[in-house]
Amino acid sequence: MALLIRGGTLVDASGSRPGEVLVDGELIAAVGERLEAPGADVIDASGALVIPGAIDAHTHFDLPVGAVRSSDDFESGTVAAACGGTTCVIDFAGAGREPPDEALEAWHAKADGRSAIDYAFHLTVTDVPEDPAGAAALFAGFVERGVASVKLYLAYPERLMVDPATLGRALAASRTTGVLVAVHAEDGLEVERRTAEALAAGRRHPGWLAEVRPPEVEADAVRMAGELAAVAGAPLYVVHLSSEAGLDAVRSARASGASVFAETCPQYLFLTNDLLRGREDEGVDFVCAPPLRADADREALWDGVSDGSIQVVATDHCPFTRRDRRRGVADHPAGWRDFSDVPGGLPGVETRLSLVYQGVRQGWLSAPEWVAAVSGAPARLFGLADRKGRLAPGMDADLVVFDPEAIRLLDAARLHMRSDHSPYAGEEVRGWAAVTISRGRVVSRDGEPQGAEPGWGRFVPCRPFGWR
Repeated sequence: MALLIRGGTLVDASGSRPGEVLVDGELIAAVGERLEAPGADVIDASGALVIPGAIDAHTHFDLPVGAVRSSDDFESGTVAAACGGTTCVIDFAGAGREPPDEALEAWHAKADGRSAIDYAFHLTVTDVPEDPAGAAALFAGFVERGVASVKLYLAYPERLMVDPATLGRALAASRTTGVLVAVHAEDGLEVERRTAEALAAGRRHPGWLAEVRPPEVEADAVRMAGELAAVAGAPLYVVHLSSEAGLDAVRSARASGASVFAETCPQYLFLTNDLLRGREDEGVDFVCAPPLRADADREALWDGVSDGSIQVVATDHCPFTRRDRRRGVADHPAGWRDFSDVPGGLPGVETRLSLVYQGVRQGWLSAPEWVAAVSGAPARLFGLADRKGRLAPGMDADLVVFDPEAIRLLDAARLHMRSDHSPYAGEEVRGWAAVTISRGRVVSRDGEPQGAEPGWGRFVPCRPFGWR
């Protein structure tokens, strides 16, 4: 059945213009004005923005963390994503030091038959062969299985952290295979040293998280990774950038010739570390890593998105129930022991598109810049740009009719994420997805599920890095 979206303003990273979109089956058939489509179903987009479906390049569904796990699985998380205008997610396969093949098989099992929208994977990597040919063969094998990006952690010693030599080998393999290397950029050894000092002094309150993971540990890690990327001649993607110091390090690395790309998240654009420093029981609900920062960092990150220093706004969606947060990663019956024991992560997959749109309302971003940050740039960076992220014939019919005047209260009870706490509780936003379409199928209307069936979403293989 054909579907015609008419009366709206078409917006993608290339610009804004009046027009119509004709969908035939799962693909966009035509984009233009006064399209002829006898017999097509019509969606009236008058007064709305018609954009490519949002792509969330950073989610953690059904992720085990110690004895607990993130509260959204692929079914609940992707239904919530659709309600907020996201039509594709890229989840991180792997929770520790398991072999990549095992991790990928496990994540396919989690997602297959359960996802309501399309999905892709990054792979968490903790070991890279010392032999360059072996490393290249390993990464080429990832590409053959549809995975074209890996994540290495510079934090969490003994669990996930890699040393500079391992990161250097990954970047060298990236140069020959096109697998994009992403890093969690915090100096893990310095964080561990500061954490041990704080706990020895009896400092257990969540507010201390901002002190043991300060901006400089992020900036130092970005600098080190950027230097290795420059030596290897390979691109580098910094996930969840949280601070002005980290952003400065990204800009410096780029100015020195390194090909460094950066992502931030709504929590770093809207929230501050004052939320960690309130009553102990309240601060637990805002624990994430990197931690929330100062207001000056928040403003600097908006500047970075606006001037293109930060290409992507993703979520790092990794919520936990309030009960699991309070029982800690070891699920203590008596409750969490200190800030290091609280599972970190916040919900966001449903609210990201609207939250970032507030930057358009404030005049900090243009509408095309907004769409680039939430859809176009992720598609280009992660090998999806031949199918997603643009309004053009032949692309997947992943579309959002976005009502710029719709008002939404961001309380947990009004949202669909499997989280009993919203970090934006009590706040209203103006602008929400009126209709979300996944490969030609309506999956949400007015922020509520409609047609969002588990199993509709497909695994989408990613192509090797090709940013131009």
